[in-house]
Amino acid sequence: MTVINAAAGDETVGASPQARTALWASLVGTTIEWYDFFLYATAASLVFNKAFFPDQTTFVGTLLAFATFAVGFLVRPIGGFVFGHVGDRIGRKKTLALTMFLMGGATALMGLLPTAAQIGVLAPILLLLLRIVQGFALGGEWAGAVLLAVEHGPARRRGLFGSIPQVGLALGLALGTGVFALLQYVLPDDAFLAYGWRIAFLFSIVLVVFGIVVRLKATETPAFEKVRASGDRVAVPVREVFKPPALRSTVLGMLSRWGEGAAFNTWGVFAISYATSTLKLGKIPVLVTVTVAALLMAVLIPVSGLLADRFGPKRVYAAGIAAYGVAVFPVFALFDTRDIWLYAVGMVMVFGVIHASFYGAQGSLYASLFPARIRYTGLSTVYQLSGVYASGLTPLILTALIGAAGGTPWLACGYLVLTAAIAVVATLLLKPTPLDQI
Repeated sequence: MTVINAAAGDETVGASPQARTALWASLVGTTIEWYDFFLYATAASLVFNKAFFPDQTTFVGTLLAFATFAVGFLVRPIGGFVFGHVGDRIGRKKTLALTMFLMGGATALMGLLPTAAQIGVLAPILLLLLRIVQGFALGGEWAGAVLLAVEHGPARRRGLFGSIPQVGLALGLALGTGVFALLQYVLPDDAFLAYGWRIAFLFSIVLVVFGIVVRLKATETPAFEKVRASGDRVAVPVREVFKPPALRSTVLGMLSRWGEGAAFNTWGVFAISYATSTLKLGKIPVLVTVTVAALLMAVLIPVSGLLADRFGPKRVYAAGIAAYGVAVFPVFALFDTRDIWLYAVGMVMVFGVIHASFYGAQGSLYASLFPARIRYTGLSTVYQLSGVYASGLTPLILTALIGAAGGTPWLACGYLVLTAAIAVVATLLLKPTPLDQI
């Protein structure tokens, strides 16, 4: 609990012991799940294009590696529908333990996969299948973790509680890039490509066992217990999500997420490949930069949650997305100086500070869009279905746009600004329930 208190100050002191346990389980679980999921993203930039697609040019190999990365996002909506249904019918707690088991198993098996040099075309096929399992598991993770925190939170601190699972994303990314940077530092390049990268994936076994134990200690949320006691559970929650009045929140919520999904996968995924492959910056300094930016984001995300409690998550989220749109061109200008220190300044500003400013408000914003009886499915649908175009395709789109523009990033920047504009408009049209009434 020290980690949570350090991030959020003394604002969780008035929470019940059950709420604190739920908050801790939410943070630990999301950290581990995002470590697993984005470990693949880092490996796609640095390893998989060589180990699983070695007969391609660097450009095509990177595209293929990012294509398998995108597949994880394509199956996330399916996982969202399945686990959303389970979470709304059976409960949040058991669903989250199952998603973590599936995610951890798939990640560990990736660490044992033979490469294309060893088993040929079967290697990328097996990699793709395991990526599908990862995406399916993560499809039910985010919404459940947010609800475990928000629905346990005190009425006046639901914005803060909803921000804590978001800290897990930043910590998971920092842990993944940090482990890769450490392994590349201590191992020669040939040793890292031969076996060193596998250590990061096998480390997931230890993390997952710890995470499952922590999550099983949490209690079911009061909101779900109330739904269960009242007999108000919906037979097919996903059907209700796509019918009025919930349909409006579903569509606008998905559009509002376009900017956030594109932003995270630009700075947390694409920027690594762009810096090392196009700008020819050192891999270790780039990974360290992303790690530092992610750690700063983890510290600042609860501040966004507190602002959401004070001003409302809708205002905080819209303002942060607008700031991201304004920053895109200046940040890529810093990147294109090919100076690692200016690259670091840009990453820390746009990823560590600006992304934190709106990401912390996202959980409570989306939780406030749906009633408790369909809330797990509603959150999963908004977050995971939008993830196909908002998140998973972003590295592919940016790589293709830069290639079409002769290696310059400005066409890609225009696309990112467009995602921000769409997200801001959609967010302002949302009609969330006040947080103290969730």
